[in-house]
Amino acid sequence: MHFTKKHFTALVLISKLVFAQNFTKTDSLKGSNTRFRDFWDVKKYEVTVEPDFQNKSLKGKNIITFEIEKNVKNPVFQIDLMQPMRYKLITADKKFSHRREGDFIFIESTGNFKKGEKFIIEIEFSGKPKNSENAPWDSGWVFSQDSNGLPFIGVAQEAAGASLWLPIKDIWSDEPDNGLIINILTPKNLVGIGNGRLIKTSETRDKKIWSWQVKNPINAYSIAPSVGDYVNFKDEFFGEKGKLDLDFWVLRENLEKAKKQFQQVKPMLAAMEFWFGLYPFYEDSYKLVETPFLGMEHQSNVAYGNGYKNGYLGKDWSGTGVGNLWDFIIVHESGHEWFANSVTASDPADMWIHEAFTCYSETLFIEKNFSKDDARKYILGIRKNILNDRPIQGRFGVRNSGSSDMYWKGAAMLHTIRTAIDDDENFRTILRGISKKFHHKTVSGKEIEKYISENSGIDFSKVFDQYLRTTDIPVLEFFTKEGRLYYRYQNVVQGFNLPLQLNENQWISPNENWQHIRIIDGKSTRFNTENLVEFRQVKEPVFLNLKAGHDCINSGKQIKQ
Repeated sequence: MHFTKKHFTALVLISKLVFAQNFTKTDSLKGSNTRFRDFWDVKKYEVTVEPDFQNKSLKGKNIITFEIEKNVKNPVFQIDLMQPMRYKLITADKKFSHRREGDFIFIESTGNFKKGEKFIIEIEFSGKPKNSENAPWDSGWVFSQDSNGLPFIGVAQEAAGASLWLPIKDIWSDEPDNGLIINILTPKNLVGIGNGRLIKTSETRDKKIWSWQVKNPINAYSIAPSVGDYVNFKDEFFGEKGKLDLDFWVLRENLEKAKKQFQQVKPMLAAMEFWFGLYPFYEDSYKLVETPFLGMEHQSNVAYGNGYKNGYLGKDWSGTGVGNLWDFIIVHESGHEWFANSVTASDPADMWIHEAFTCYSETLFIEKNFSKDDARKYILGIRKNILNDRPIQGRFGVRNSGSSDMYWKGAAMLHTIRTAIDDDENFRTILRGISKKFHHKTVSGKEIEKYISENSGIDFSKVFDQYLRTTDIPVLEFFTKEGRLYYRYQNVVQGFNLPLQLNENQWISPNENWQHIRIIDGKSTRFNTENLVEFRQVKEPVFLNLKAGHDCINSGKQIKQ
């Protein structure tokens, strides 16, 4: 998902309030692995849903298959379903009682439940779900019409969660291991699109049922049915795992536009596989689906609403012209298949894992398909969007994500780390390694940070502390005297140790103390400005006692004579 500029002013105004807010019991129940969640593991969802366009309502059911993870007596299961949606408990393998408290259904049972036992709970739901007035930023359903007056329906729910309409275990850290079946009921003249592959269609007297299957684990907010006057065309991409089926569903009126614009999918996939490794969901295909909102990273069901234009609705985030060479939604939302849908943050506080890597995937796509110079222009250009309003990392356990800076500042942080590693092949190996090690897993930010440090040979822990957990941009103060460079970091966390390149063949390892180094050519001082660091030339401090001594050289980076 991505923010628009019109949201920036509001974000700045409320950022201090949001960061300082007091979280409630409801926030904890939504965002933490409570005692009502921590003993059972979802194995599969089988969802049936029928949207009613006239009434802007839904009805359906969810069959939840789950396994007990530890021995427990008289358990209470938490199912999430936001009001005003209604529910009815239909069947269960054991006798359950149930009660509702706000947005939560508590299902109680007596007796001993043993580790490894499997059970099924079936819950019906109905009602008018929250409608979105500004999807995808405002979570909810969109009941709109196409240009022919036919229903055009979709849902975007990353922030709120799928429980805004579906009774579900709505926590990022538990994905159904055995995937999803989703059955979508529509009028016979419309089409229902779900995640994964279409496995069958069937009919009742006046309805058509579209059944889709996902074989891989899937995050709950990605479960996103769409309904419209869709037509389909297909293609194939031959990637690192062989043939990947490409499945495109667009409004009938936009078929020819789509056939032209979606030619960008193959070079996008080639670039993503080059940098991140194989596409994570070959079994479920790659699918791009037109929606009545801008876009969203729904797994194997990528939502597209960019108007068949390059850029972001025709605009370039970087202001350099490079962003108008390609379709932003195709690249960005598809990049989430690797980071968000395969490698998934276990808590929304670490949502930077999704957005920093995916925002940076735009730069990597440009580098692969256009040029490294274009990529450099783009990554430097998007920095103007950084707000520094509040930390990128949010609050844990309360379903709270951090600043929207997780996009542009997150991407700039990764580019800064790449610059410090100074080995593009090693950097690429690290990216592919993350995708492989955490394939189809939920993961903490600390695990990603540790992996990068261990596999780069550079301890970036303080670098992550700086960029993720503060709003301060590091400042390198420096001056030159008699062929030497004197330098130190300011505005940094204690121990900040980002190495910096000086000229072409020298590296320095600044800290908060003054250090100095002999400049190889004795005259010029050129820093690599691709780092997210402010460089500030200062006058020689009067208190600094300058004496000839040993040159200070980064222990991890040697001078290249």
